[in-house]
Amino acid sequence: MATQTSAKSGSFLDNLGKIYGLYTGGFFAFVILLAILEQLGMDRKLIGYGFVFLTLAVYAIIGILSRTMQAGEYYVAGRSVPAFYNGMATGSDWMSAASFIGMAGNLYLQGYDGLAFVLGWTGGYVLVAILIAPFLRKFGAYTVPDFFSERYGGGLARFLAVIVLIVCSFTYVVAQIRGTGLIAQQFLDMDYNVAVYVGLGGILLCSMLGGMKAVTWTQVAQYIVLIIAYLTPVIILSAKKFSIPVPQLTYGSAIEQITALEQSMLKAGLADPKTLKAHATPFLVRDQLNYFLLILCLMVGTASLPHILMRYFTTPSVKDARRSVAWSLFFIFLLYFTAPAYAAFAKLEVYTLINKKVAIADLAKEANWLFTYGKYGLVKICGANATGVDAVVAACQKIAGHGGFLRHQDLAIHADSIVLSPPEIAKLPYVITGLVAAGGLAAALSTADGLLLAIANALSHDLYYKMIAPNSSTSTRLILARILLLVVAVAAAWCATWFPPDILILVSWAFSLAAAGIFPALVLGVWWKGATTVGAVLGMIAGFSVTGAYMVGTHWYKWPLWFGISNLSAGFFGLVVGFATIFVVSLFTKKPSEAVQAIDATRRPRGDAIIKDKDAEVAH
Repeated sequence: MATQTSAKSGSFLDNLGKIYGLYTGGFFAFVILLAILEQLGMDRKLIGYGFVFLTLAVYAIIGILSRTMQAGEYYVAGRSVPAFYNGMATGSDWMSAASFIGMAGNLYLQGYDGLAFVLGWTGGYVLVAILIAPFLRKFGAYTVPDFFSERYGGGLARFLAVIVLIVCSFTYVVAQIRGTGLIAQQFLDMDYNVAVYVGLGGILLCSMLGGMKAVTWTQVAQYIVLIIAYLTPVIILSAKKFSIPVPQLTYGSAIEQITALEQSMLKAGLADPKTLKAHATPFLVRDQLNYFLLILCLMVGTASLPHILMRYFTTPSVKDARRSVAWSLFFIFLLYFTAPAYAAFAKLEVYTLINKKVAIADLAKEANWLFTYGKYGLVKICGANATGVDAVVAACQKIAGHGGFLRHQDLAIHADSIVLSPPEIAKLPYVITGLVAAGGLAAALSTADGLLLAIANALSHDLYYKMIAPNSSTSTRLILARILLLVVAVAAAWCATWFPPDILILVSWAFSLAAAGIFPALVLGVWWKGATTVGAVLGMIAGFSVTGAYMVGTHWYKWPLWFGISNLSAGFFGLVVGFATIFVVSLFTKKPSEAVQAIDATRRPRGDAIIKDKDAEVAH
C-alpha cells in the first residue's frame, strides 16, 4: 500500500509542469470566454458569480483530491515539494489580502511613505534566507514550537511559542477573512456578514481535509490566479496611457503627471494645500524614525511568522529550502514591483477626474464607480457615503462656499477599494473587474489557509500530542486538527464581522507581535548556543507583553506615544526588550546541556536532520 501511494505521489510530482500548465491555459480560456459573453450581453452579476464560484470550485477540488490521513503529509506535505513550487506556494501564502488589496491602497493614500510596507515585507525574506529557513529545515521539525521545545529543552518554551503563534496568526487571519468578505460583498452583492461566512466556506474546503499537502497544491493554483489578476489591469492601463504595456517602466511618467495634476488642482482651487499630500514627497505621513522602524518591524515580523516558516519544512532537503526562499522572493517581487505602479495609475485616474471640474450632480455620468463602492461605505463625498447622487449633492450643499464641483478634499476613498476599483475607474470591460475580484479572493484564501493550518497544527500537534496525550494515534491527532481548524475559522469569521480596523493595521499588529514574541528566541536559538531556557522563556514573555501592552494602550486607551513611535511599530520595543532579556539572563543562568548545544549542527548544510524520527515518520 505504501509503495502504491509513493508511486502515485511520484507520478504527480513528475507531471507538475503539465498539470499546472493545463490549469493556467484553462484559466486564460475561461477569462476569454467570459469576455466574449460580456460583449454578447451577459449580465455583469453572472460574470462576477462565474469568477468567484468557478475558482472556489477548483480550489475545493484540489483540496479534496489532496486529502490524507498520514501525519507527514498533513503536517509537512511529505517533505516532497520541489523548490520552485514551494516558492510559488510561499508567494501565494504571503500574498495576503493586505498585499493584494491593502498595499496599493496604502500607497495611494500615503504615497512615498507607503513604500515602507514594500521594503519591509520584501526585506524580510532576506532575513528568512540568511538566518532561519535552511536551519529550521535542517532541524527536521514539524512546527516552529517543535524547534523551541527541542532547543530550549521543555514544554514551557513550546507552550509560549504556541501562545504567540495563535495570537499573531489569529490577528492576521481575521484580516484575511475580512478581505474575503469585502470581495464577496461587492461582487456577489451580499450582506457583509453573510459574505464573510461564504469566504470561510471556501477557506475550509481548501485546507480541512488535506492539511499542508492540500494547502500547498491549492496555493500554487491560487498564485497563478492572483498574479494574472493583479498584473492584467495595470498592464492594460499602462498600454492605454503610455502605449507601453510594462507598468514598471511607465511608473515614472505616471508620477510626473500626478505631480502636475496636484499643482493644477491647487491653482484651480480644487484641492486644499493642508490636506493634499504630494505623492512623491517623503515623510509627510510618518517621520523618518517611524518610517524606518516600521520597515524593521515588518522585516523581522516576516522572518517570524509561523505560517511562512512552516513552508520551509516541506522541502526535500536543506538545499531545496534555500532555493525555495529565492523562488519565493521572485514570485513576491512580481507583485510588489507592480504595487506602486498600481497605486499611481489609480491616483492618476482620480486626479484626472477632479481636474475636469465635474459637477457633483453629474458624477453618475462621469464616474459611476464612486456610487458602486459608495454603497458599501468605501467612498465618501463631502462626508456622506456615496450611495447616490442626491445624497452627495445634499451633503456638499451643507458645506459653506462649496462651488458644486468635485474637489480633492471632498473625496474620501477607502484603501481597501483601490485595487478593486481601477478597472471600473478606467472603464475597462467588467470581466477585468471580475478577474481582479478572483485574484483578491485567491490571495485572501491562500493566506487564511496557511494561517488556520498553523494555528490548528500548533493546537493539535504541539499542545495536544506533545504536551497532553503523547500516546494518541495519528488518526486521533488529524481528526482533532480538523475540528480545531473549523473552530478557529468560525471564531475568526465572527471577529471579522465586527468590521475591525483596516486590513493593513491588523496585519501590521500581527507582524509586531510575531517579531517581539518569536524572533529574538528563534534567532539566538539558532546562532548562539549559550542562549538558555530561562533566558528564552523570560525574553519571550517580556518582549511579547511589552509590544502587546503598547499596541492596546495606544490604540484603545490613548496612551501617549513612547519617544513618538507609532502603534504600527510597537514590535520595536518588544525586540529590544526580548533580545536584552535573553542575553542578560542567559549570562547568569545554567548553560544548556551538551545535547542542546548540538544546535551547531543546524548550521552545517550536510548531514542528517537533528530530529531524525520526524523524517523517518514521513518516509514511512
